[in-house]
Amino acid sequence: MKKFRKVLDGLSSSSQGAVASPSCSSAAGTPPTPQDIHVHETLVSENFHICKTVRHGFPYKPTCLAFDPVQKILAIGSRTGGIRILGRPGVDCYSQHESGAAVLQLQFLINEGALVTACADDTLHLWNLRQRRPAILHSLKFNRERITFCHLPFQSKWLYVGTERGNTHIVNVESFVLSGYVIMWNKAIELATKAHPGPVVHLSDSPKDECKLLIGFESGTVVQWDLRAKKVDFRIYYDEAIHSVSWHHEGKQFMCSHSDGSLTMWNLRNTARPIQITYPHGKILKEGRKESCKPILKVEYKTSRNSSEPYIIFSGGLSYDKVGGRRPTLTIMHGKAVTVLEMDHPIVEFLVLCDTPYSNEIQDPYAVVLLLEKDFIMVDLTQRNFPIFENPYPMDIHESPVTCTAYFAECPPDIIPVLYSVGAKQKKTGYSHKEWPVSGGTWTLGSQTYPEVIVTGHADGTVKFWDASAITLQMLYKLKTSKVFENPNAGEGRAVELVEEDPYAIQMVSWCPQSRLFCVVGISAHVILYRFSKHEANTEIVSLEVRLQFDSEDVISPSETENNPCFSDPSSHSPQMSGSPGNNSQDSLHYLKVKNRPVRMPPGYQAELVVQLQWVDREPPQQITSLDINSAYGLLAFGSCNGLVMVDYIQKTILMCVSTLDLYGAADPYQRLTRSPRKNRQSTSGLTELSDNQVSMDMERSKSPNSDHVNGHCTSPTSQPCSMGKSRIPGAPEGSRLTRRGPGRPPFRKAQSAACMEISLPVSSLTEESRENSFSRSRSSSVSSIDRDTKEAVTTLQFGESYGRKADSLPTACLWVGTSLGVVLLLPISIPTEKERLEEPVTMGPSGTILMLKGSVLCFSFLDCGGTLIQSPYEVWQEPEDPDEPRRRKLVNLSPLSSQEACGDGHLAVVCSEKQAKVILMPTQAVLFTHNVTESSFLLRADVVSVCNSVCLACFCANGHVMTLSLPSLRLLMDTNYLPLTDVRIARTFVFTNGGQALYLTSPTEIQRIAYSQEMTDNLQDMLGELFTPIETPEAQNKGFLKGFFGGNTQTFDREELFGEAAAGKASRSLAQHIPGPMGLENVRAAAGGVVGDLARARIALEQRGERLGELEERTTLMLKSAETFSTHAHQVMLKHKDKKWYQL
Repeated sequence: MKKFRKVLDGLSSSSQGAVASPSCSSAAGTPPTPQDIHVHETLVSENFHICKTVRHGFPYKPTCLAFDPVQKILAIGSRTGGIRILGRPGVDCYSQHESGAAVLQLQFLINEGALVTACADDTLHLWNLRQRRPAILHSLKFNRERITFCHLPFQSKWLYVGTERGNTHIVNVESFVLSGYVIMWNKAIELATKAHPGPVVHLSDSPKDECKLLIGFESGTVVQWDLRAKKVDFRIYYDEAIHSVSWHHEGKQFMCSHSDGSLTMWNLRNTARPIQITYPHGKILKEGRKESCKPILKVEYKTSRNSSEPYIIFSGGLSYDKVGGRRPTLTIMHGKAVTVLEMDHPIVEFLVLCDTPYSNEIQDPYAVVLLLEKDFIMVDLTQRNFPIFENPYPMDIHESPVTCTAYFAECPPDIIPVLYSVGAKQKKTGYSHKEWPVSGGTWTLGSQTYPEVIVTGHADGTVKFWDASAITLQMLYKLKTSKVFENPNAGEGRAVELVEEDPYAIQMVSWCPQSRLFCVVGISAHVILYRFSKHEANTEIVSLEVRLQFDSEDVISPSETENNPCFSDPSSHSPQMSGSPGNNSQDSLHYLKVKNRPVRMPPGYQAELVVQLQWVDREPPQQITSLDINSAYGLLAFGSCNGLVMVDYIQKTILMCVSTLDLYGAADPYQRLTRSPRKNRQSTSGLTELSDNQVSMDMERSKSPNSDHVNGHCTSPTSQPCSMGKSRIPGAPEGSRLTRRGPGRPPFRKAQSAACMEISLPVSSLTEESRENSFSRSRSSSVSSIDRDTKEAVTTLQFGESYGRKADSLPTACLWVGTSLGVVLLLPISIPTEKERLEEPVTMGPSGTILMLKGSVLCFSFLDCGGTLIQSPYEVWQEPEDPDEPRRRKLVNLSPLSSQEACGDGHLAVVCSEKQAKVILMPTQAVLFTHNVTESSFLLRADVVSVCNSVCLACFCANGHVMTLSLPSLRLLMDTNYLPLTDVRIARTFVFTNGGQALYLTSPTEIQRIAYSQEMTDNLQDMLGELFTPIETPEAQNKGFLKGFFGGNTQTFDREELFGEAAAGKASRSLAQHIPGPMGLENVRAAAGGVVGDLARARIALEQRGERLGELEERTTLMLKSAETFSTHAHQVMLKHKDKKWYQL
């Protein structure tokens, strides 16, 4: 009965988040038992909440641009319905329309903290920018007409909306209600005109008279409409289509750009014909015909105080016949000087930034903002050579397609300044010396900041280090891995034919911030080890070659193993390694050749060692699927679909190069047999071709390990290993380039990256559908292994201090190996002492299988018996005084012994696979907890992270769920359906880090950071920047008496009298539908505290201020009159008593 009560007590306490057991009674030095482990877990579900924090990078598929000249903030709209609002560095906000419709146009309510967006679904939205996260206040959905152009005059609450039918509607931006005032297209054109003028492409009020509205139609018709008289002042007809119109600030003339590459100037005194027609880049040919030019999509006509000549800035217009006409251009004409700026990408839109928000004043342009399809630049107009400004935003993440990401939080505090110091020497020169003009908003460094670094690998072989502290992103350092290799030779024959178009593309990275060691894996099956140095070096790079490949003749036929289910001679499957870097034999064929001469390396990361997998029979090797490096041990390990390689980078030798089968030795948990070969099958050596969605049936297992008992648990692997593919028939014509890449090698072309690759996780070459089918088959207890291949990939590696065998009493250096079949192997390593490290060899030996899980193994991590995360040993970075002297190493060994005095010598190992998570006790290898994470899907990413002064297991599932599990009890703390896996870039780039943060590549050009910690979410508001800053609107310039006398001042009128409901009536309800903000009526009521309420209060305050000023003026007048009266009386009294003596008074 007492025992039963103890069991109940243990169950109840376990449900409360603690592994309950008697207190640790085992003596120090004895291995603990499961009953000795007692961890008080502090994490609960309330500690977790997932939300998006900030988005970095260039807006994907941009469509439009807007600028507030008073607040000095800039907005960019995109085709996916996103809005990016930028201010000073640190002020960067992303918002998304729920409909996902493309943003056609943006209009700021200048200096009022609001933004109007026009979307492709014919909906207008009013955004409130007076909060850290903008929100929609109102929406207006047009039902019968399509929106083509919008215009909002400065300091006006009436928005002009042009439509595809040629009509112009007017919207009140305060109430977002349509006015009954409509300018119909048939009233704007002459009655004799039979053709429709086309959609409205331009709307603007005259700088001279706000009552005049200029309407431009696509067909070439321009109309000036008198809003008060409701009639047309003049009409202009031109043969070529109009793309844009720009006023002179005096309002007496305007300029139009046309589809034939011409610019026309019109004067209001005579609108019968243009006063000037120019083809800026077109010439009259000898035959008398005009040179055909591209259309000028936009023109800006600006005046300057410092020069009598105006600025004419336009995009396009180059001749089709010119060689340079193939590239997008921006032309700046100032007097007789014509400057053509060529762009690398098509121009989406450009804006000319001016000092004043008033259109009737001299503009004084100082910069041009250019929004390109894949870039964002700003040109300085105040300098003659028109230099560009240095962009403070990380807009070049996609300079080369991103192929992998890594996220490191809580880095050493000195790592960011060091990387910045060496990266500052890489920056380009020639930028404008002026500050970045977009300087609006406010941002302060939050209190919850710590050093964070994001590492991105790219298709061209570059690696970029980014400072990600305090939710910002700034480039620190750029590393080019291609400089390690010789330039590819076009005469390499078969090697050139089979190689990827991006042979240097980065597949994965491993970085130790404490030791500053950095390791990259390239798609050409090469590993490069870098060591950081502050000094320039001129050294030779050591190169090692490894043959890690199966030969088809090594495969055991069924007849040979009919009565022996296990491989009798595993050595026959061992790959070979080569220590001859210069070997030019057929087996050592490489497309990438390491430079065999001393290489000059600038300060920063310098290449020290390159390990390459050899080609076999002129076929490329398998891609590398896992990587780990340990600076304390001086070891580097990586695995592929064929086996495992371990390298001693201190002695520059290969310690181990074995197939996955050899790791098991005689203790292979699987009974591996090949299926009977097909008739008339002709086998060939080397790699075999891979057919579409087809798995080779030539080598398969005959029995499912569903009844294998490991550590007392029934296990069943669920993940497909790498496919050997279908054999190639000799003499058959070679297939496409894709089928010649070999098994497990997904095509990686120049246009592809992590954003657009087909899904091919490192452990499988099957399609997603086949993968799901394999999962469903594996869950069946009667599943057969016939459909599985004999190949088993090494999917994850982890160095650390552990117990290689159950009988061990002291921890030693170990390598944990996880495979695609869910098997966990442990390799104990014997490392010589520090004095003998350079001479004595490192030895190791397998200890057999210690655990089996469902699905491919994804990650390992270690905890002490108190539940604290154990960090792997590392070497502290030190810059040697003399490069020729041997490096003196300072090691930090965080052994489990350091925190296990109370509970004996031991630690907990956390292992997570695609389907399952387990916590085991070392060295007894007893499974303490097991949790089936998912049944219908599979995990893409799993990491043990530190959150809220504790640790948890964070998982990202293929069905879009983000989950967290407590440690060590593996209780489910959070399960949120956050992100549907619609694109493979998310699967390839999603990473977790400490502090409750994660990131992924949300588009080919943008990185999205998220927080899954409630603490991080609560602090987010303090970390975000303010978009709106209270600034007094600049006053309009005084034109002077003479200009005002001769009609130079702008004529104003009250739009409320014309467009209000009292004068214009109500618009038809079927024309447009008003939609409150996302919060419904509550949001409408709360609008009093937002933009609309602020506008109303500001107007009331101005009226009250005017009344008070009037009263004050009257009082001042009365006081002045009273003072004059008092002065008169005082003077009279003085004259009266002037000549009298004192005694006469």
